[in-house]
Amino acid sequence: MFLPFLAIITSIGLVSFSIPKRLKKKVEKEIRKTFSVEKFTLDKVIVPDSINNQLKEKIKEDNLFKIAINEKTIGYAFLDKAPSKTDEFDYLILLDENLIVAKTKVLIYREDYGGEIGSKRWLKQFIGKTPKDKLRYEKDIVAISGATISASSMTIAVNNFLKNLEILHQNKVL
Repeated sequence: MFLPFLAIITSIGLVSFSIPKRLKKKVEKEIRKTFSVEKFTLDKVIVPDSINNQLKEKIKEDNLFKIAINEKTIGYAFLDKAPSKTDEFDYLILLDENLIVAKTKVLIYREDYGGEIGSKRWLKQFIGKTPKDKLRYEKDIVAISGATISASSMTIAVNNFLKNLEILHQNKVL
C-alpha cells in the first residue's frame, strides 16, 4: 500500500522539476534563433540555499539553465512567470556568456488585453541590459497603453532578475 503511494509522489516530484513540454519547445526555438545554434544542452543551475536566501526573488530548481555546446557555456536561460491583471504570463530571458541580456520573450500570455508586451519592438528594450542596469518603467522602459500592469510587471521581473544576476555572479554560481 505504501510503496505505490511513494512511487506516485516521487513521479509527481520529478515532473514538477522540468520545463513543461509546450514551453520547452518554445524555449528551444528561441535559443536556436538567438544563438544561431542547432544542437545544445540545457543544464539546470542549482542555487545553494545560502545564496538563494540573499536574492530578491528565489531561483527555483527548474527555471535557470546553462546553455552549452560541447560543454562550453554559450549563455543562460531564465524562465519564470509574472503577474498580469487577472492572471500571469510565462516569460524567458536569454543571456550571453557575459550575463548580458540577449533576448526577452513572452512565451504564453493568458489575458485578452495587454498582449502588446509580447511584441519584439517593446521587448527589445531589454536587450543589452546587464546586472549593473536599474530599469524603471516609464523612464527607462516605454509604457504601453492598455498593458500597464503587464508591462510594469515585466519590467520589475527583468529588473529583479538582473539584481539576482549580480549576486549569483559574485558568489560564483554563474
